[in-house]
Amino acid sequence: MEYSFFDRDLSWLLFNERILMEAESEELPVMERVNFLAIFSSNLDEFYRVRMPVVMALHKLNLLNKVDESEDVLYKAQQLVEAQQNRFGKVFTGRLIPLLKENNVNLLFNEPIPASIADRVSDYFYSQVLAFLQPIDLVGGKKQFFPENNRLYFLVNLGLDKKKERSVILNIPSNQLPRFFSVNEDGKQYIIFLDDIVRYNLDKIFKTEEIKGCYSFKITRDAELELKDDYDGDVQEQIEKQLLKRDLGLATRFLHQPGIPLRILHLVEDKLGVLGSSVVEGGFYHNLKDLMGLPVGIPSLKYTKWPPLANRQISADESIFDYIDKGDCIFHAPYQSYNSILRFFNEAAIDESVEEISVTLYRVASDSRIVNALISAAQSGKKVRVLVELKARFDEANNIKWAKKLKAAGANIIYSDKAIKVHAKVGLVKRLVDGRVKYAGLLATGNFNESTAAFYTDHIMMTANPQLLREMDLLFIYLAKKVKSAEGYDIDFEHLLVAQFNLQSKFIELIDREIEQARKGKPAGITIKLNNLEERVLIGKLYEASQAGVKIRMIVRSICCLIPGVPGMSENITIRRIVDRYLEHGRIFIFHNSGDQEVFMGSADWMNRNIYRRIEVCFPVYDERIRNEVIAMLDIQLADNVQAVKLNEQLQNIRVDKAEPQVQSQRAIYELLQQK
Repeated sequence: MEYSFFDRDLSWLLFNERILMEAESEELPVMERVNFLAIFSSNLDEFYRVRMPVVMALHKLNLLNKVDESEDVLYKAQQLVEAQQNRFGKVFTGRLIPLLKENNVNLLFNEPIPASIADRVSDYFYSQVLAFLQPIDLVGGKKQFFPENNRLYFLVNLGLDKKKERSVILNIPSNQLPRFFSVNEDGKQYIIFLDDIVRYNLDKIFKTEEIKGCYSFKITRDAELELKDDYDGDVQEQIEKQLLKRDLGLATRFLHQPGIPLRILHLVEDKLGVLGSSVVEGGFYHNLKDLMGLPVGIPSLKYTKWPPLANRQISADESIFDYIDKGDCIFHAPYQSYNSILRFFNEAAIDESVEEISVTLYRVASDSRIVNALISAAQSGKKVRVLVELKARFDEANNIKWAKKLKAAGANIIYSDKAIKVHAKVGLVKRLVDGRVKYAGLLATGNFNESTAAFYTDHIMMTANPQLLREMDLLFIYLAKKVKSAEGYDIDFEHLLVAQFNLQSKFIELIDREIEQARKGKPAGITIKLNNLEERVLIGKLYEASQAGVKIRMIVRSICCLIPGVPGMSENITIRRIVDRYLEHGRIFIFHNSGDQEVFMGSADWMNRNIYRRIEVCFPVYDERIRNEVIAMLDIQLADNVQAVKLNEQLQNIRVDKAEPQVQSQRAIYELLQQK
């Protein structure tokens, strides 16, 4: 039969709606709801930078082919975004600002500055803000104006006299100053947008002209880097040059405040070169991702903190490598402390028995202690081999910075080929103990990043299993050769699942085994947790399994192109989304296997990019105790009826009925690990 699929971009926008649902939830503390609005806004900006160029290109093809507008993805996306922004405005101005006010926090939203604090605001304008303002004439100015990506601006319409007028672009310097200015007065906190401090002092800037109008806007630009295969220099040099051009990319969105007169709007579109972009009428303020930094310090308005659980299994007197030699161990961030992972790298740097350290780095902290440990190891004479993925979107500059420091320290730096990213999360340590070579390794579902480990749910396994580590060593040897393709490269991975080699074929084999069992009338089941699901070969195989009677339970946080619950195609597939205080990030794959369940974890989502254009590593969990622990955690998530929604065949997020007992999976997992 011919299979159907959700559109990936519409699916992504519906995931962002799921974020918006948390902002609308009356059960959450008010500042957490504000934070979800900030996440929604940040996500939407990224959509316009990364995906909207693709959607717009598809739209042009549809126009050429005379596709009905109602079937056009751009049209549907614009409808979704408009509806979501209306919901955003209602919850922000209708619920959250009043709730803040009830707690003596007055966030001034398009309203005058109270006289009682006007002097302090004026002093801040003269002493801090004025230095950064740069008015530029839109027409006939001495300097040509090019609006930077996602920067905030005012279009100020001025009257010289009754007949003459001019339009001026004025920057809002939120990249140089805090977006919000806070003042306490009479037991109340007043928070003022930087935008309004500029707006209310326009007469101090334009002293001799009538201010006829002032309208905020921003422009979002395409973020894609163009890496040329025939480039003669190294990848680092090419990416550094491209980063300088990223904010000069084509405009994909012109977002403006309502009320701009059409004649001025058309003039701005023409002069700023945004006629081909998506022109969107937004709200009074833009870049509301800055709400994440709203200066409100009232603890009762935020989540009660869950301190990371300390790992008491590893003694202070015992080497972490001796501990790993005894058997596999696993850590669950952010529920459990990340200190054991930091200790792994720190001990590797200082332990005299360690000869070599190999690791893949995709996204690391800006002040990474892990990379500092690798630098120390290289400086002390150890062989340090680091695959730094320079093409990790929006982390390119940070990764280049660390690559230079590692190289200067004497580390062997490996870059992937231009056409492929290395997204695997693996680390390997080689020791010489009593004349014998011993290995210890890390295999993870997320980046080696102590900053994101505080709010991303991930799983990191430490192992001395020689079968896994021998194959990991082979992978590092392959990566060091910088070959462009795995095709014809003879590595027989029997245990690790490695994209470009055997990952897709192994997953198909595992699904086929469940199909065979179901067709024999035997129990069969698949449980999968992913961030994103797009790749159609694997989705088609899941559809086939559903038709054979295999029960398939899925947790898919974001993009999902599989349509669940369709009779004759996917009636045995259910999909949930979980959004809570932590970002769900781990990838887990469980296959029933006639009751002897097989568990795999790893870095790979089922997206086209992960399967075909990346090096990914998924790994089997052989230790029975760890396997049972992971299965128990996933069962808790599948029972979530507080923070979970079901994805239906119309791509809608449907709240799960809150039957008793109520299960909030992140809290339940924290309590489970706390009992350990």
